Amino acid sequence: MTGTAEAVPAPEEVLTAMADPVRREILATLARTGGATPTSLAAVLPVTRQAVAKHLAVLDRAGLVRSRRAGREVHYEADLRPLRQATRWLDVLADRWERRLEAIRDLAEGGTEA
Repeated sequence: MTGTAEAVPAPEEVLTAMADPVRREILATLARTGGATPTSLAAVLPVTRQAVAKHLAVLDRAGLVRSRRAGREVHYEADLRPLRQATRWLDVLADRWERRLEAIRDLAEGGTEA
């Protein structure tokens, strides 16, 4: 990323990135191992190094990975902050819907007594 302040990815970017099972496995592997290169990830996943690189690009756009160059290789690490932010967003959304459904239920139950 450029600039001094990091952009906060929108929840839909994070959810879109997490929709793919290979990307979820890549992120889980990075979180578990502390980091890896596309080559080392491809060695443990059922996809090519090129496919891993494309998946990492999607995860990077969603802010879920950080990269650093080490010689000729690029080393990736998981950054779970955007995932936590998306989870909080989903929790707020679920609470809103729950309150709406409760209000509808209360209206329905109160309406039959009148």
